Amino acid sequence: MSRFVGSRSLVVRDEAKDLSFPVLLMYPTRVPAEIVAMGPYSLEVAPNAPVDGGALPLVVLSHGGGSSPFVYRTLASHLAQSGYVVAMPEHPGDNRNDRSRSETLENLRDRPRHLRLAIDAVASDAEIGPRLGEDGVAVIGHSMGGYTALAVAGGQPFAGYGQKIEVTKDPRVKALVLMAPATGWFGLNDALKDVTAPILLLVAEHDRMTPRWQGQLVLDLVPDRAQVTFEVVENAGHHSFLSPFPPQMRTPGFLPACDPAGFDREAFHRKLPQDVRAFLDRIWSRRG
Repeated sequence: MSRFVGSRSLVVRDEAKDLSFPVLLMYPTRVPAEIVAMGPYSLEVAPNAPVDGGALPLVVLSHGGGSSPFVYRTLASHLAQSGYVVAMPEHPGDNRNDRSRSETLENLRDRPRHLRLAIDAVASDAEIGPRLGEDGVAVIGHSMGGYTALAVAGGQPFAGYGQKIEVTKDPRVKALVLMAPATGWFGLNDALKDVTAPILLLVAEHDRMTPRWQGQLVLDLVPDRAQVTFEVVENAGHHSFLSPFPPQMRTPGFLPACDPAGFDREAFHRKLPQDVRAFLDRIWSRRG
């Protein structure tokens, strides 16, 4: 019997800031999926279906600044169908509908905490929690999500020379997937000394927003470069890591849907989920 993708939503409370934010969950199920519209996107999921399997690894996906969890739907769906629980929080004040905290120190402090709160919520959920494995959590981050992943995994960001941004390492984070990560806040020599999790680091050849030097910081500053699997995606741009957009959204004026000339985003997103899953499978097999 084939596995399909189940979905449901949680609402997570941030008591420190007196706000709540949604977390979209995708996970394996045996219930046949249907096409469900979520905003302008169509997802093939079984809403609120029961979870299939046990000891499932948890992956938390942190979206880019001013963006949305839905733009990583192909990657999340593939992982869920492959036996992972994927939690995708919408970062409050730094998403497509509300950018009131984008590019603020508050956002840099809060984003990692949002991931920790999301992990807490999934782990304590009556349906999902008992189905999770005990081998830790992987974090996938694109752009500002890459910053968030490094910060929650032990990175110490700085707003300026000697000005630490207060973040807390989550010891449950055991693997990172960084896609075109924004790393400028980790420029000091010891900023990543406590990031010991294995990393899959993917940078785009023609990225003008987070150029290759930002990925190079990770290679240079983590304590064990051998823990980093590094790849430059040929001819890709910063937004090439986003799932292909519906045809009506693929206009020259909508930059997230645009790629460098000749780049095949559809083909790339048939390969990317498999590469990410292969990396995570190796991590969890090694830990098992």
